[in-house]
Amino acid sequence: MDIRYQLEKPVVLDVQMQVRDFTVLLGLSGEGKTLLLKAIAGLIPARGQPFTGLAAERRPIGYLPQGYALFPHLRAWENVAFPLPRGAGRRAQAMNLLTRVGLVDLAERYPAALSGGQRQRVALARALARRPELLLLDEPTSALDMATRDEILDELIREVHDFGVPVLAVSHDPHLAMLADHMAVLLDGRVVQEGSPREVFARPTTMGAARLLGFRNFLAGRVEEMGGAGMVVAGADWRLRTGLQHGMHSGMAVTVAIRSEDLVPGDALRGSAPNALKLQVVGLQEEGVALRVRMEGTLCLDMLLPRIQCEGRSLALGTDLWVQVAPEHVHVMAG
Repeated sequence: MDIRYQLEKPVVLDVQMQVRDFTVLLGLSGEGKTLLLKAIAGLIPARGQPFTGLAAERRPIGYLPQGYALFPHLRAWENVAFPLPRGAGRRAQAMNLLTRVGLVDLAERYPAALSGGQRQRVALARALARRPELLLLDEPTSALDMATRDEILDELIREVHDFGVPVLAVSHDPHLAMLADHMAVLLDGRVVQEGSPREVFARPTTMGAARLLGFRNFLAGRVEEMGGAGMVVAGADWRLRTGLQHGMHSGMAVTVAIRSEDLVPGDALRGSAPNALKLQVVGLQEEGVALRVRMEGTLCLDMLLPRIQCEGRSLALGTDLWVQVAPEHVHVMAG
C-alpha cells in the first residue's frame, strides 16, 4: 500500500512510503508520527492518499492510539464489540476476536484488571472488529515493561500476520523496527530511507538516520583508492578498507560510520589484520553486562564490548589497545 500524506500544521510533514505487512516508521519524538496516523485516520485535516475525501467513520482503518483508549466502564468483550453493528451476534463476534488474540478467558474483565499486554490485545481485537484495510499502531511498545516486551511484541506481530491486515506502526524505538517486515526513517518531516530492516540498519543513507539507528562513530574523510576488491577511505592520520559502495569515486568527501559493537579488541591483531588500529583507552563505562570503551589516538572511537569479550580482559584508563573493524562493517556515506 502506498502512503502519501502532507500536513502543514501543527508541523510540516510530507510523507511518501510503502506499507508492506508489518511496517514501522521510525522517528524521533516530536517528528509528527502520531499526527501522520491521525491524518491517515481522518482525525485531522490533511492532503493525501489513500482514503482521501472519506470521513473518519467511513475510512477502513483500525487505530490503536497510545494507551489503547479502552473504555474503563466496559468489559473486555464489550470494548471489542463497541464498533460492531447492534444485533444478536454481536457478543459472539467479539468473543471470536478475543479467542483469536488469546484472551477469551478474560472477556468479562474490565481494563483495570488487565496487564498492559492484555489491554493491547483487547485494543487490537477492537480495531480488527472494523475489518480494516489498514491497521495503525501508535508507539506500541510505550506501555510495555522491558521484562515482557519481546514476548508481547512477538505475539502482536504474529497476530496481525494471522489476520492478514497491513500494519503501519510508528515508533521512536529501533528495537521495534528491527522486528518489522519493512521500515522507513522519518527525519525533518520526510521519509529519508525505507527498505528491509537488514538493509536500513546496515546501510543508512544519512548521518541523521545513522544516529537514529544506533551508530556512534562518525569520521570525516575522502575516498583514497577504488579497486575491484573494495576501496580505501582516509582521514588525516587514518586509513580504512571497506567494500565498494554505489555512487563513490576517488577524491570524494565522505562520512564513515561504524557501529560500536562492530569494533573488536585483541592484542594479537597488531598491524597485521585489515583495519587494525592502536588507540588509547580514555573512558570506561559499564552498561549492564556490557562495557563501553572510549578510545583516542589517530582517531576517536566508541566500542561496546559484550560480556563474552569482557571476561578475562583487564582494561584501564591510559592503556593502549589494538582494535579492528571488518571492512564489511565500515559504512561510507556521501558528504
